[in-house]
Amino acid sequence: MNPFDYRRASSVEEAVALAKAPDAAFIAGGTNLLDLMKGGVTTPAVLIDVSRLALADITELPDGGVRIGAMVPNADAANHPLVRQRYPLLSQALLAGASPQLRNKATIGGNLLQRTRCYYFYDTAFEHCNKRAPGSGCAAIDGYNRNHAILGASSSCIATNPSDMSVALAALRATVRVQGPGGARAIPMQDFHRLPGANPERDTTLIPGELITAVDLPRSAFSRHAHYLKVRDRASYAFALVSVAAALDLRDGMVQDAALALGGVAHKPWRVPQAEAMLIGHPLDQSALQAAADAALLGAHPYEHNRFKLALAKHAVVRAFSVAGGIA
Repeated sequence: MNPFDYRRASSVEEAVALAKAPDAAFIAGGTNLLDLMKGGVTTPAVLIDVSRLALADITELPDGGVRIGAMVPNADAANHPLVRQRYPLLSQALLAGASPQLRNKATIGGNLLQRTRCYYFYDTAFEHCNKRAPGSGCAAIDGYNRNHAILGASSSCIATNPSDMSVALAALRATVRVQGPGGARAIPMQDFHRLPGANPERDTTLIPGELITAVDLPRSAFSRHAHYLKVRDRASYAFALVSVAAALDLRDGMVQDAALALGGVAHKPWRVPQAEAMLIGHPLDQSALQAAADAALLGAHPYEHNRFKLALAKHAVVRAFSVAGGIA
């Protein structure tokens, strides 16, 4: 691990000011960042401890939504009554991630920022990784790419976003609140993570020095019909090959609203509003779900070892909605 300076921030304003230092990084739970530092993948010169900032509350918003502070541990968020009752999709996604020990330590803000689990990114013995060393190439494209993206990838990177929580937040149309050198701003969840393009080293649309302070969930009609489906190689402590966050507002057998986001298939949670729209105004049945699944995977480009993901993702979409709607 590289040498670094350590600073503990006592306020959001102080944290943002300290982040002006060259090669500075925020740290809270450290469940991802420390692994990256130990492996020499990330080498910050300054670590700014934000774990004790007053950002660990879950509160009800005046419009009926809920605000989750960035320092709330994943386990606390998953088990909070407001989240369990109003946003079961988020609770399920959080509980599908990592292990109980990690969920007790990892924070909401840190979960949003976790890096890809691409083996070529994590192993510095592999020279070609544009995400780790911009301009060096992408070893995964012609290498072993079973876990990699089939949507939204580029010739520079085919890595996937590993977060379960982010998939649920995308489906629930959450907003990420940040504070930075330019003040406070709100970023819609669908705009928070970015596709790789020619700059895969940039995972998010955050400006340098910006600190996540909270996630806002809008008032939702998805509390009764929601399901997070995670398909993985083993039952626990494994990242998704494909995951689906599916939720419905059903009244008298008709779909009034639908939410859909995919994980394990792209550089960011993959949401296709057109696929959601195909379900609205119709009764929930298998033919409608299959059409929505086809629409959600439109434009997919599998690679040599992950062609199975295309069919798997379509089946997972149908299954997740069927469970959510009670027709499984």
